[in-house]
This record gives sequence, structure tokens and C-alpha cells, in this order.
Amino acid sequence: MSFPSVDKQMTVLQRGCEGIYSEDELRKKLEASRQANRPLRVKLGMDPTAPDIHLGHTVVLQKMRQFQDQGHRGVLIIGDFTARIGDPTGRTKTRPILDEQTIKANAETYFQQAGHVLDVSPDKLEIRYNSEWLSKMNLEDILRLTGNMTVAQILQRENFKERIKQEVEIAMTELMYPLMQAYDSVVIDADVELGGTDQTFNNLVGRDLMPKYGKTSQIVMITPILRGLDGVEKMSKSLGNYIGLTDSPKDMFGKTMRIADEMMKEWYTLLTDMPLDEIATLLGTSHPRDAKVRLAKQIVTRYYDREAADREEQLWQKVMVEGGLRDDVPAKQLDRSELDDNGRIGLPKLLKLLAMAPSTSEARRLISGGGVSVDREKVTDPTATVTPEEGMIVQVGKRRVAKLQMS
Repeated sequence: MSFPSVDKQMTVLQRGCEGIYSEDELRKKLEASRQANRPLRVKLGMDPTAPDIHLGHTVVLQKMRQFQDQGHRGVLIIGDFTARIGDPTGRTKTRPILDEQTIKANAETYFQQAGHVLDVSPDKLEIRYNSEWLSKMNLEDILRLTGNMTVAQILQRENFKERIKQEVEIAMTELMYPLMQAYDSVVIDADVELGGTDQTFNNLVGRDLMPKYGKTSQIVMITPILRGLDGVEKMSKSLGNYIGLTDSPKDMFGKTMRIADEMMKEWYTLLTDMPLDEIATLLGTSHPRDAKVRLAKQIVTRYYDREAADREEQLWQKVMVEGGLRDDVPAKQLDRSELDDNGRIGLPKLLKLLAMAPSTSEARRLISGGGVSVDREKVTDPTATVTPEEGMIVQVGKRRVAKLQMS
């Protein structure tokens, strides 16, 4: 096995990092790895508390992939045991305990989706479940573990400080979480641990714990938290500002085209492999729309293929620039029982039934604003009625379009 030079590895691995604890130690570990012809063991822990992965999760996954591409071995820890407690990071109250069946289903989904980013060949990736060792700890093991950290140290977490200030309860299990995650590093002999900025505290606990078990401290590498589609909050399913790895090419492309121009540097840096100097040139010389199209195509290509990306570019051009319609307009069912005796229906009611407006009052507002058309004809009268027919095209704005199917 041969490794690139340490300088080349550092150039790749430092990209997009928020912090490295420490760069000097990382350089030394990389040099020792080359001399011993031994790959580093690079840990990433993921608690399967939800079933799907979005682009925000891929930032740290891609950092692991960069290590793999430099010749190192990823160790993906599926936190099936720690998920029963739930990471208290960013929480204002204790998480509900997940049942084993839900955790198992989520873990399977995590692994399948992580495979879109990671090299899953056996010599490049090791999958471990932390129930393998945490479930076997006896009281003596637990007491030894807890004896390595003080209550004062644990309470340095910002969200714990805030919860104490607001007199919100903190479960004893939550106080144990950072130590259990840290113990994972001890067991698997991690050389490096990866995590987002929200995991800095947890990962540094692991760095401090390892020498107390006779192990060399792991390097901690922190990646930024990707901002979501709103450009303000972190990408999150609960906030609805996300692009999921299971989203269709249409949704991936269309959602990417809606991000603010000033977010493109962040997304290009964290979500693509394009060289930084090329990103700077592109963003400095290209029209923002063209740069965004290229970004959207790179994202679709990574999770689908180039053919899908080219197709979405053509369809986006057809709809958003030329004012046409996609050739895959989704069909929506309308029950004939919703029509009056003359076979007609109020347009606001129709929009609500088709889930193209959340309410009839909002539908009336959209119609009055000129954002609704029926069979390509704009309708501005909020009291208008229509006679629905098979294949009728109903459109709200440029993105919400449906073809009627009568039942």
C-alpha cells in the first residue's frame, strides 16, 4: 500500500474543516502511517435517531471519504446503543427513548444511504455497532468510565448550562452520553474522529479519555454545519430546509436552484470536489444562475448520474426560462363527487383538494395575485369555477403543476 505525500494529504484533508485538534499531531500521524505502511483508523459515529440522511450529513461523510481516498480506513460507528439515550447536543429537553425495532430500521437505512458517499469495500470501511461493547459493560466498568470526568466538566456543555439556567431537567443518562461516545474511540483504537461543529465537545471528550485507557489520543477534525435552503438555519428535516439523499433528481436540482447566491461558495466547498481555485474563478466570472446550474448538476450527478443531471438542466430551462411545462407533470386524482350538479367546482376548492394550496383562503390569494393558470390560461378571479376534465393542467407559479385524473 502506498500513501500520497503528507503535504498532499494535508491539502485534501484540511479543506472545509472548521477545526483540527491538532494539525501538527495530524501531520505526525500521517507521516507515521506512511512509514509503517499502516492506514489510519478514522472514526465517525452516527446515532440512527431518524430514518434518512440529507446533504447536511454528507459533509462529514465526504471528509471520511477523503481519508479513504488517501489510503486510510473508515470506521463507521452505528450508535444503536447510544441512540437509546439520544445525543443531548442542541436539545432543550430530554429525548424520548427509541425502541430497538426503530433503531434497527433506521440503522439499515443509514448504512444504505451512507454508501452513496463512502467507499464500502471491506478494506476501506469497517462497520461497528456500539451495543457490541456498551451493552456488555458491568457496574465496575461504568464506574471506572465515569471516574474519568467530573460533573463540572460535563456541565461545560452550552446546552446543559442553558437548561440549568432555565431550570429544565437533565437526565443522568444524558450526562453519560459524551463518555459513552468517547468510549467508542477507546474500543476501536481511533486515530482520528470526525464530527460536525455540534459534536466538538463529545469528540474532545474522546480525545481526553483515550490516554486514561492507555491509548494514544485521537485527532479531532471538525466540519462545518451546512446551512439549509433558507440560508439561515442548519439543514434539517424538521425545519423542512433540506435535500434528502433519496430525493428525486427533479427535487435535488430544483431545490439547489433556489438557494441564495451567497451560499454557493459554501455549498461548492462542502458538497463537491471542485478545486478551491476553480470555485473562486467560477463564482467570480460566471453569472450566478449558470454557477448554480453547474452546482445543481454536480449534486444530481453524484447521487444519480450525468444523464439525470443533463435531463434536469434541460427541463429546468424549459420551465423556468422558456415558460413551458415538464414532460413528466405529476397526475393528481380528483373525485367526481366533489363537483356540483353542473360538473363544476370552485377553483380555490380545487387547489386545496389537489394540495396545491394549504387552504381555500390562501388559494384565493394566489388566484388574485395572478399566480394560477388552468390549461395554460391565467385565472385572476378568486370566485371562478372550472369544469374539470381528464388531463386538465392546473398550475400554481412555475413549480407547482398537476395533470388531473378524474375518478
